Amino acid sequence: MRGHRPRRIVTALFALLGVLTLLTSCALETSGPRTTAEGLPVIKVGYLHTLAVDSHMWLGIEEGLFEKHGVALEPVKFDTGTALSQALSGGSVDVAVMGAVLSSFPAQGVGKVFLANDIEFDTAQLWAAPSSGIRSVADLKGKQVITASGTTAHVFLHNALRAEGVDPSSLKIINADLPSAVSAFVSGQVPAVALWVPFDETVEKQMPDARMVASAKDYYPQSSIVGGWVANNNFHEANPDLLSKITGAWLEANDLLINDRQRALTIVHDAAYAGSQSLDDTLRRFEFARLYTNDEWARMYASGDLERQIGDIERIFVEIGGIDKYVDPAEFVDTSIYTNSYNNWKVGS
Repeated sequence: MRGHRPRRIVTALFALLGVLTLLTSCALETSGPRTTAEGLPVIKVGYLHTLAVDSHMWLGIEEGLFEKHGVALEPVKFDTGTALSQALSGGSVDVAVMGAVLSSFPAQGVGKVFLANDIEFDTAQLWAAPSSGIRSVADLKGKQVITASGTTAHVFLHNALRAEGVDPSSLKIINADLPSAVSAFVSGQVPAVALWVPFDETVEKQMPDARMVASAKDYYPQSSIVGGWVANNNFHEANPDLLSKITGAWLEANDLLINDRQRALTIVHDAAYAGSQSLDDTLRRFEFARLYTNDEWARMYASGDLERQIGDIERIFVEIGGIDKYVDPAEFVDTSIYTNSYNNWKVGS
């Protein structure tokens, strides 16, 4: 009988380890976001630092709107939507505020769209070096152009080429993160770059003779972009109440941006843009995106127009090879969070 005792001990230890593992797993599943000293859940929000993307977020933070609605945001800056989407997929951020990739990565199963910010109609631009001989989009044929693949700038470039009858395969499109792309352009390594504001400031400062060949508004509405908020899949499933709180704060921020834009953008500028541009630049560049009132957004959510516009951009990603096949936006866009939050806002307004 003594010979069997070690086996019984090992079996008991394995059973105990199994119980501990189960308890640990349950604790992790129910722990939820960490909280502030005041008890507010902290939501890590990845964002792109451009006015069309992060204005609502900064305004809500500076005006205490998110805290008012019961959450605290921890902003995490990213340079490209691709890197941001990868962080969202990996769970290093709970929510992402993004531009064009809102129509690509969620369509591939990375995150759920729950809130739109605006429609970007003129944030992307094509710039050419003075000695490149590029004076129009048609002149890109046989040339090199650098951009961040699968982004707002790439969508604009694709639409511009298509509109001018230029086969994308007739030029060499080089992929790089946008800071690197702009650096390569101003250092003379490539003759043209497709970018989004405010990276045009770098070009204007470091290559003052460069020429802006075209911008997204030249090809509106095909080159317009829906920007907004996307939740990590697990976060969306586990914390719809927190997403509703974000949306409640967003509704107040959007209302302020619509009705008192000068004051609202001054707050945004002082919080996030004063070190890189003047207030006049901030006010001007904000006009590159089109805002809608809360009521107008509600109608777009209800009518399916929002999903249609997201779907139109998704089809472009299929064309450029960023997505293998088209997915109905109804599968990755959750309109219920905005609709319910809007109804509550409407009652209280």
